[in-house]
Amino acid sequence: MCTVALAYGLSRPGVVWGKPILLLVLGTFLFTPGIIPTYLVVQEFGMLDSYASLVLPVLLNVFNVIVVRAFFQGIPTELYEAARLDGAGELTILCRVVLPLSKAVIAVVGLFYGVSYWNSFFNALLFLNDSGKYPLQVVLRSYVVQGESINARALGVSTLPPSISLQMAVLILALIPILCVYPFLQKYFAKGVLTGAVKG
Repeated sequence: MCTVALAYGLSRPGVVWGKPILLLVLGTFLFTPGIIPTYLVVQEFGMLDSYASLVLPVLLNVFNVIVVRAFFQGIPTELYEAARLDGAGELTILCRVVLPLSKAVIAVVGLFYGVSYWNSFFNALLFLNDSGKYPLQVVLRSYVVQGESINARALGVSTLPPSISLQMAVLILALIPILCVYPFLQKYFAKGVLTGAVKG
């Protein structure tokens, strides 16, 4: 929702300070923050060892904002004007006119965010101290890179399968959610990805 709200505001031509805000947003795309300043900011806000530290620092993706903004700019101006003539405000126009027309781009951006959050493990390694809060990707990394083994008693078996079998099983488990979601979003994917790529 943050991406849609920001992209909608930046797509409207009469927004006060629209261009400077767009330049600031694009500046974050060019100059990424360092690890230490990000860690210090998360620590100052008291978000260390919480799930908020995994979500809030990467709440907006500039690429996704640009894609959604380009889509919103492609919606005919007549639709906005007709809604205003009917007495609709900006929030009503966004919710009742723009969002129903934007299913494709929202589905694609949602998939991008979902895959990005699902595959992210570095922020969890950086901000989480409690191993019980680690997401699946961190556990997967520990099995694949460090070759950690699972306690046989925790599994309820007397012998463990070979290490490579365990690694492949965890890999398959990590793929299942994305494989389950993608077929439902596939029809929107080609249309949403090509949004704003061609003029005319």
